[in-house]
Amino acid sequence: MNVGKTLFAQVMEFVPWKTLTRIIERYGGDAGVRTLGCADLFRVMAFAQLTWRESLRDIEVCLAANRGKLFHMGLKNVPARSTLSDALNLRDWRIYHALAMRLITRARVLYASEARDLDVDATVYALDSTTIDLCLSLFEWAPFRTTKAAIKMHTLLDLRGAIPAFIHVSDGKMHDVRVLDLLPIEAGAFYIMDRGYLDFARLFKLHQAGAFFVTRAKRNLNARRVYSVRPIAARASSAINASPSTASMRRRTIPSRSGASASKIPSRAKR
Repeated sequence: MNVGKTLFAQVMEFVPWKTLTRIIERYGGDAGVRTLGCADLFRVMAFAQLTWRESLRDIEVCLAANRGKLFHMGLKNVPARSTLSDALNLRDWRIYHALAMRLITRARVLYASEARDLDVDATVYALDSTTIDLCLSLFEWAPFRTTKAAIKMHTLLDLRGAIPAFIHVSDGKMHDVRVLDLLPIEAGAFYIMDRGYLDFARLFKLHQAGAFFVTRAKRNLNARRVYSVRPIAARASSAINASPSTASMRRRTIPSRSGASASKIPSRAKR
């Protein structure tokens, strides 16, 4: 007979329960709650996510089938479907948002020294969105098409460890490029995105914040280069390797201290 901890209980040990308790007290999440507190609701929903449950009835039936293991899972009893429904409607979402941000912070510290395939000494993010289809009769607040509802989840993924650093949930009609207005910009970081985020005004804000971006151009893009600045090393190399005739053509006039003009010619051209 196995007397060790269940796999679910071992996973739950990584959750900072003291931090969750402080967050619940901060928002008053358990005020007036009698049967299913915020911590128990988190356990139930984590179990449903890890076991791929598809409905409240499915969660109830699966927990009832493992009634003898509920104590080892940290649960007192099997919550009814109505209790789960009321808890999901009434619990403050900010509690679980704060817990998720705390877990993300801890996970990024653990993966900070992990080696990457990219030879870049900076943080690299991948930005994209996914559309989650919903039933229009149940989710009237998230219209998407005439026959269905949907929400869109915009995710900024840290490629070191594949950890989400930013998540924004909107209705399905929100364009991807608008999330750039909400994105926290990290100076020196690289942001990789597809052509759906191509907006020169918003990308220029990333440039002003000291970040870098990599994207693809649209097929119907109409742009022209206004000016080009070559690196100093490339300019010096071209000046050294230039012929005497070319160097004399690139002669520049520099005002001297006495007010007269003097010519500055590359040393190779003088010889």
